Amino acid sequence: MLAELVASVDGLLARRADLDQRLARGAQRLGLWPTVSRLRCFRGVDTLTALALQLEIVDWHRFRPAKLTSWLGLVPSVQQSGETTTRGPITKTGSQHARRLLVEAAWHYQRPPRIGVALHRRQEGQPGEILAITNRAQQRLYRTHHRLRGRGRHPNIATVAAARALTGFLWAAATL
Repeated sequence: MLAELVASVDGLLARRADLDQRLARGAQRLGLWPTVSRLRCFRGVDTLTALALQLEIVDWHRFRPAKLTSWLGLVPSVQQSGETTTRGPITKTGSQHARRLLVEAAWHYQRPPRIGVALHRRQEGQPGEILAITNRAQQRLYRTHHRLRGRGRHPNIATVAAARALTGFLWAAATL
C-alpha cells in the first residue's frame, strides 16, 4: 500500500516537472522567457506563477510600483470625511488571479531568508542585479511578516502586506 502511494506521488511529481518544462518552452516561443526567468528568481514564484503574472500584467513598464499594487487591488480602501480618515480592507480591484498568486507567493516569506536548492537552480545564470533584488525582497518581506505579527496583526493581513511589497520587487525585476 505504501509503495503504491509513493509511486503515485513520484508519477505526479514527474508530470508536474514535464508540465513546467512545456510551459517554459511555450514562454520561450512567445518571447516571454526573459521576464519569466527573472520572476522565477523570487521565493514562492516558479514557472507557472511567473508566466501567469506576466500574462496578466503584460507590460510592466506602463506602471510604477504604487500604481501596480493599486491596479491589482492590494491597497487598503480609504474612507474620508472631513479630517477623519479610515482605512479598510484591500480594494480587490483588478485581476483576482494575479492577486491570489501574489498572496500565495508572499506566504513563503514568513520563514527566515535562505536560498534552497530549487531556488538556487532557478537563479543560476541570472544577472547580479536580479539576485540583489531577490535578496532584498527576502530580507524585507520576512521583516514585514514578523513586524506585523509582533504587533498582533492577523497572519492574513501580514501576508497581504508582504504581497503588496513583493509586487514592487517583482516590478523592479521585470522592468530591469
